[in-house]
Amino acid sequence: MSGEPGGPGEDGPPDPPTAPELLVESGGEARVMSPRRSYRVGRDPRSDLVLDDSRVSWHHAVLRPARGRWLVEDARSTNGTYTEGRRVRRTPVGPGSVIRFGSPADGPCAVLRGLPPEGAAEPAAVARPGGTRTFRRPSTVRPLPTARRTRIGRAPDNDLRVDDLAVSRHHAELRAGPGGWRIADLGSHNGTYLGGRRLTGSAPVLPGDLVGIGHSAFVLVGEELQEYVDTGEVSLDVQDLSVHVDKGRRTLLDAISFPVGERTLLAVVGPSGAGKSTLLNALTGLRPADQGTVLYDGRDLYRDYAELRQRIGLVPQDDILHTQLTVGRALGYAARLRFPEDTAKAERRARVDEVVRELGLQERVDQHIHALSGGQRKRVSVALELLTKPSLLFLDEPTSGLDPGMDRSVMGTLRALADDGRTVVVVTHSVLSLDLCDRLLVLAPGGRLAYYGPPGEALDHFGHTDWPEAFEAFERDRDRDWAGLFRASPLHRRYVRGESRQPRRPAQPPPGPVAPPTAQSWGGQLRTLVRRYAAALSSDRTFLVIMVVLPFVTGAMAHALAGSGLNRDSALNALLILCVGAVLTGAANAVRELVKERVIYQRERAVGLSRSAYLMSKVLVLGAVSVVQAVVLTMVALFGVDLNAPDGSGVLLPPLLEITLAVALLAFTSMMLGLLVSALVRKEEVTMPLLVLLALVQVVFCGALLVLDGVPGLEQVAWLAPSRWALGAMAGTVGLGALVPGDITADPLMRHSAPVWLLDMGMMLVLSLLLGRLVAHLLRRHEPEVMRE
Repeated sequence: MSGEPGGPGEDGPPDPPTAPELLVESGGEARVMSPRRSYRVGRDPRSDLVLDDSRVSWHHAVLRPARGRWLVEDARSTNGTYTEGRRVRRTPVGPGSVIRFGSPADGPCAVLRGLPPEGAAEPAAVARPGGTRTFRRPSTVRPLPTARRTRIGRAPDNDLRVDDLAVSRHHAELRAGPGGWRIADLGSHNGTYLGGRRLTGSAPVLPGDLVGIGHSAFVLVGEELQEYVDTGEVSLDVQDLSVHVDKGRRTLLDAISFPVGERTLLAVVGPSGAGKSTLLNALTGLRPADQGTVLYDGRDLYRDYAELRQRIGLVPQDDILHTQLTVGRALGYAARLRFPEDTAKAERRARVDEVVRELGLQERVDQHIHALSGGQRKRVSVALELLTKPSLLFLDEPTSGLDPGMDRSVMGTLRALADDGRTVVVVTHSVLSLDLCDRLLVLAPGGRLAYYGPPGEALDHFGHTDWPEAFEAFERDRDRDWAGLFRASPLHRRYVRGESRQPRRPAQPPPGPVAPPTAQSWGGQLRTLVRRYAAALSSDRTFLVIMVVLPFVTGAMAHALAGSGLNRDSALNALLILCVGAVLTGAANAVRELVKERVIYQRERAVGLSRSAYLMSKVLVLGAVSVVQAVVLTMVALFGVDLNAPDGSGVLLPPLLEITLAVALLAFTSMMLGLLVSALVRKEEVTMPLLVLLALVQVVFCGALLVLDGVPGLEQVAWLAPSRWALGAMAGTVGLGALVPGDITADPLMRHSAPVWLLDMGMMLVLSLLLGRLVAHLLRRHEPEVMRE
């Protein structure tokens, strides 16, 4: 046996795939046997068919295709392999064969069945199953459950276990009733989908309906439950994508059509303004095309976007990373946000380690991201997206700013990812490594398809010898019909029409806003975001130095002005310095924080980040920092200073405590004002000038320099300045009107009375709430269009 060619002891290639595909049923489950390979049977967990029975040998037998049929070969097992009650060494098998291992009477058995004809059980949401990888043949086939309730999930105690971190431990339940089968979601975090729509409660399941759970789709066919697993080898079929702006007067994409096969690395190039980013947004569903269809392995991406977007990874041009963190911590926090809340720490860590090994980042795990080279940072961004095992990976200008060596290295990484079983689409301005790609798409100005096919044939098609000449021709001959020339060429017939696998779909209206999936509860997201943000700030040495030094310096200035006690000459100036210090510390903490993380927020929002949890994490961390700074500022400024409050007491509390509360609340409200500025601006560079302007406005309208009471216009504008209310509260505490008589201190908001003091403090709280609402609205403006609710 072992000496025969193709025996079980050899690892050579099997015979040509002429044998039929078969289903092997064993232990209540079934899997498809492809004639392109051999299948090993035994107790070894690495076997293709694992039989946990003491009578079965570690390596027991092999099922092998040979000359148009299947053979079962015993691998010198201890207790033997049996068909029709006879022990066999090597014998043909086929549909209807029953093979027993270890005992001819009651040993574990495998039943072979023929597969139904292609398309006989067509899933309702798939245009042409035969033109896909996922839906061509089921991964497993099970008899319909006999129990009335069949629980599906990741935990071992489920009736139907799905080994996928995107699946909750107890995810969904299949229920039998008098009216047929129903599917019910069990509160899963990533959702159960019926026909591409997220399920709420339960719904009936009809034959051919797709039930999506994680990367798996289940279909009822006759008396069977078929499972189709999206392993990543998926195709795209892009049909007539068009995008118009300015009410249709300007075209960004003009009827773009092309196919992308499995394991393909596609590069998209073209001159500036040709529509590359628009095409990327349309293919990922972030900004759906106005017309046309994107078929994800036969499924309409726009129609089923709620489910399929979890299988799409997107690496923007800017890094989606907190560079103050180490590689390991950044990936760890991303895993906490993207995986279901019931995922164990060990499961998350194992997935992070797997991705780190895949991208060769083992030696960089403990390095801070800001210390990495540009190419290494891009690998970390890719690693973050690979955590959830996306089938489609899109990258926008991943080699921008890299030298030629790093350019080649990044493209080599993408080549390896495609070879490993993914479809990778990269938008790039670089033409240095196009030879690593399977397909090249060239866009001409106006969003027209000028070429699609192998990179090596592109320049010949354009009649040029290098890419700069080709791009110059696009700019020089803008009126030339580049798309028409390509459609008339044999390249279009061969690589576009000839490779398209899906029938033309009628144009569908673009989907409305879709709520993002939520891998974690709101509270779970908030805890993770707070921990991550606190870790990032604590690793930022510049921020820490400013945070510590600023309140001490400002407090020392105020203390110098106050002297040994507040009096007619010093009181107003000392309180003014406290206002300025609180405004600067609070606003400076927050004025850059949203704009510098905008790309991170946009990507995380698309994969399930809660807008309010994100904002609340900023408010809690920055608010705590600002309040602590305000306390330090006030203590340095006034500790040991005679405040000369009326009768030595404040309005409701001890004077120093009241002033500390007013300064702390002013710092908090100024922090919210800083967040508003950060949400308004588009570039981080403009935040510092705006911070100076913000401080000046607060000084002018605080009431220490100008008489505001009773002045029309000025008084109403000053109501919007938190410093106006803070100075009023502090002035009321020390009885500033008596200490410094005059028109300015006669302001009613500076009275030493409980109602006025509570009004001053309450207005700062009201302003904080209003500012928070405005910031949340502005965050929505910066989200991907399809995410806006």
